[in-house]
Order: sequence, then C-alpha cells, then structure tokens
Amino acid sequence: MTLQETWQSPIAPGLSFYQATVGPRASYPKLDGSRRADVAIVGGGYTGLQAAYNLAKGGVDVVLIDANRFGDGASGRNGGQLGTGQRWWPEEIEEKIGYERSKALFDLAEDAKRHLLDFASEHGIDIDFLPGQMNVTHKRSYKRDYMDSAEIAATRYGYPHMKFMEQAETQERLGSKFYLYGVRDTGTGHIHPLKLLIGLARVAAEAGASLFEMTKAKSFRQSGGKTTIITDGGEITADRVLIACNGYIGNLEPVTASHVMPIRSFIGATQPLDRFPGVLPGNEAVADSRFVVRYFRKSKDGRLLFGGREAYTADNPRDITQHIRRQIAEIYPDLNDIRIDYAWGGSVGITMPRQPFVREVMPGVTSIGGYSGHGVMLSNYCGKLYAKTVLGNADELHLFKELNVPPFPGGARMRAPLLFLALSWFALRDRF
Repeated sequence: MTLQETWQSPIAPGLSFYQATVGPRASYPKLDGSRRADVAIVGGGYTGLQAAYNLAKGGVDVVLIDANRFGDGASGRNGGQLGTGQRWWPEEIEEKIGYERSKALFDLAEDAKRHLLDFASEHGIDIDFLPGQMNVTHKRSYKRDYMDSAEIAATRYGYPHMKFMEQAETQERLGSKFYLYGVRDTGTGHIHPLKLLIGLARVAAEAGASLFEMTKAKSFRQSGGKTTIITDGGEITADRVLIACNGYIGNLEPVTASHVMPIRSFIGATQPLDRFPGVLPGNEAVADSRFVVRYFRKSKDGRLLFGGREAYTADNPRDITQHIRRQIAEIYPDLNDIRIDYAWGGSVGITMPRQPFVREVMPGVTSIGGYSGHGVMLSNYCGKLYAKTVLGNADELHLFKELNVPPFPGGARMRAPLLFLALSWFALRDRF
C-alpha cells in the first residue's frame, strides 16, 4: 500500500486522524551499509518494536528495519479497540481446543491487556485511553448466545466485567435503534494507536535497539547457522530473525504469505459530534456481530471513528467516504450528512481460523502475525513473548505455536481470488 501523507482539505483520503493529531513524530535513518546483530527484526509495528525494546533491555544487540515509517502499517492506522480475550468468544475456542487451552489463551490475552496499559503508564505515553467496549447484534437469534457468553466469561473464565444488555439498554447506550442486544465490557477500552506506536519506538531506541525506517527487506539467505537479510540499504546478518510484517508480508517469505492474508479495511473520522450528544454517550467502543465487522467509537475530541468498509483486492475504493457515510447513516440516520474530515485505509492480516500465526519458517527465523483484527493487545504482547523466549526466560508463545493455523487454499496464484469469493459471500450473508 502506498501511504499518502498529504493534506487535502476537508477530506484527506490517505491522511489518518491519528497522523493529524499525534503531534511531533520522530524519524529514524535508512540503513546504509552492512550490519551484524544478535537478532534482526523485519517490521516496525507493535510486534517488532516490542520485541526490539525487550531484547535491547535484556542486553541483546538488535537491529530492526521497516520498509516505510514506523506506524504506517496496521499498528498506526487501526481501530484502536483493545477487546477482551482472543478473536472469538472463549466458549467458541473451547469447543475446538478444550477448556484448559482456551482458558490459558484467555488469561494470556488479559496479561496482554494489562501489559499494554502498564507499559504506556510506565513510559509516560499518553494513549488517549477511554474505558468500555460493547459487542452488539442486529439479529434476534443471537440473544441467547450473547447472554450465555457474558455468563460463561464470569463463571468459567473468571472475568466479571461483561454484562448482557437487553434491547432498551443497548439502544440507549448506543444512541441508536439499529442494534437489538449487546454485551457491555467495562474491563477494556480503546486508545489512540499511533501515539502508542510512536512512544514504543522512542522507548526501544532509548533501550539501545538500532532502528531503521525506509529500509525494505528484499530476501533472506542462510549460511553457517546464520541468516542474512538483503535490503535496499545493505545486508544484516544475525543469529536469529523475527518477521513481524503481518498483512504487509507480500512476497518476502512464502510460508507466512500462505498463512497470513491481507484484507483492506477503511476508517472515517467525522467532524466533532457536538450537536449529537446522544451518540455513544458513555464513550464506549463498539463492534458488531457481522462477519465483516463494523467497529466504531468516539475519539477524545468527540469525533465518530467508524470502520467497516472492507475490500478484498489490493486497490483502494475511489471514494472511501461515500461507503463509510452510508454505513454510519444506517446506524445513525441523523448523521446522514455529517462531514467526514479524515478517511484512510490499511491492511489487516487474517488467518483461516482467525487466530495468530506463530511459526519458525526457517531455521532461526520466526514469523508472527495474523491477529485478524484483534492485534492491538496481542501484537504488543507477542513481541514481548518473543523476546522472553530469546532471552531464555519463558516460552509462552507455545500457546500460539500449537494452534492449528492451516494455509489458505489455492496456492500462490489462487489464494487471493478464493479469499475474495469466500469473504464476498459472508458479506452478502451479513446483508441479508
């Protein structure tokens, strides 16, 4: 994806609300010449930078590169919702892998949530945290599932913060009659993702990690138990390599590319909703029950940040705002003519089972990604867990390594067309 940073008033198709409100943003040099390191990392998002920070803090010589500026990928352009647990309700995961493993993954996600908030607090990173999230549905048939999920979270998973909402409460808290039922989660919230990313890069650099932007990894070469990354600015030879490219893997590494597919997701930020105090009066984030999820929340300055327009090709829609405004108006008819000040897109990395992909794809080379829209917490924590594994402190990553994450069918040529057909079918099912 080509990321634009030019301002076009009042609509900036490539400039995100986050980029416009983040304040001063440090830049890092391009790699110029060859380097040697204990660990080399490809990808300057949450996973890579958290790994770099924790490794450098542990005394490891670490070099990290990114093809663009840090935060120009999903880590700096996402919906900002933390969520709870993994991508699915815990009982859904339990049906597939059993209670013990499902509970361990749930607890890991709670550790990830605490880690993110504690990390930001410890390092003085103002992430614009606002508490609360609601999962809502427009289908009456889902009522029992939502009621059961809140009860199971409390009684079986030790999480008492989810409460089922009947129709009246759901619509009052939303300020909309579009959805029927919901679950309100007071144990999580939402953030300004680019502020977190920029703070994380600063902390990693201060810890001693060597960080390079605008440095594209082109290929890998292995010899003598070491891996060399060939880049457009020089070569990096390391004992270990972490690939943390997620939905931006492209053709760099074929095993990852066969398991992690990019979906283009788009978000719009409206003008401040001063005249519409009834929209999300409690400032919770929202995600709905569609397969093609609609997710929205209010920013600290009162704008509605709304995501849900997706595309399954590499191209951007010609007019992001038209599609986003139409979806907003379905839920909030009074916002039919609301001005959209920012509209942007990015690639979300998904896997077949919507669970993270963690695997050694070559000797000494680990790839981590495929958070499937649930990555703000998990990607940060997976970076930390990778560092713990390298430092010999623990191997909690095995919980993800043991998951059955198959490749997308169709081989390199047919994966994208087959994904397009499958997801288009699910989008059609959501509509009708």
